[in-house]
Amino acid sequence: MLSKLETFDNRHSERDYTIHIRIPEFTCLCPKTGQPDFATLFLDYVPDQLCIELKALKNYIWSFRNEGTFHEAVTNQILNELVAACTPRFMRLRAEFNVRGGIYTTVVVEHIADNWIAPTPVQLP
Repeated sequence: MLSKLETFDNRHSERDYTIHIRIPEFTCLCPKTGQPDFATLFLDYVPDQLCIELKALKNYIWSFRNEGTFHEAVTNQILNELVAACTPRFMRLRAEFNVRGGIYTTVVVEHIADNWIAPTPVQLP
């Protein structure tokens, strides 16, 4: 059973801003061999009304340690569950898995809210 994701109110929901989270200790199990898979997760999101509480996020991520799952499946599952918990304006999850059988895997998944338009980047001299 996966740990519950907790949120808190975004006190600055009037503006777009990005939260960057690096999670260097993600582990799950290979569904074929049962061997551990290790990855660094990079989570970037623009919150709307809610933000993800970090201790709950840590516990949620740790809950995958004994789960047998493919890289693509677990990355999509995590994104889907995070989006369901906080309904962000934008969210991107990049999972960089360590080498397995001489192959590195990186999976990138995104969510964009239907009514959200990304702001134009400011170019400074």
